Amino acid sequence: MAARRYDPERRQRIIDAAIRVVGEKGIAGLSHRTVAAEADVPLGSTTYHFKTLDELMVAALRQANEGFAKVVAARGVFQDPALDLAGELAGLLGEWLAGERVGVELEYELYLAALRRPALRPVAAEWCQGLAEVLAERTDPVTARALVALLDGISLQVLLTDGAYDAGYAREMLARLIP
Repeated sequence: MAARRYDPERRQRIIDAAIRVVGEKGIAGLSHRTVAAEADVPLGSTTYHFKTLDELMVAALRQANEGFAKVVAARGVFQDPALDLAGELAGLLGEWLAGERVGVELEYELYLAALRRPALRPVAAEWCQGLAEVLAERTDPVTARALVALLDGISLQVLLTDGAYDAGYAREMLARLIP
């Protein structure tokens, strides 16, 4: 019997491969087989670490959700009440949308997959709730949720229309929600 190879990074490589597969082929192209091939691991490794595709998609969505959160955390703007919240949010959204377009599209593709895959819904909700909690530090919880919805809407409009992001428009719309 051959010795099992110790590979502590395999689970992460599988998640990374799943994200690349969705980025290249969309959700419809995601299977244990396509991920195994992309990760260069045996098919049994993907099913060992992720019994179902939903489990794999949950892990991929969790990782993809970190994109905007990293942009927000890097700026650390929400603690200073003197800063223009609408302007800061518009700037953050612009930074995120100006990044790697494939990554932003992938994040939304996984996020929207929750419409048909109930297992993904709690992860999608975590992102919305987490951002709303951060925003609620500068405003009230209801306004924070409305800001998250507006940020989502602006992002989707830019992605779906291949339009250019208009920071001035975003700032004006965000400011209308902030008391």
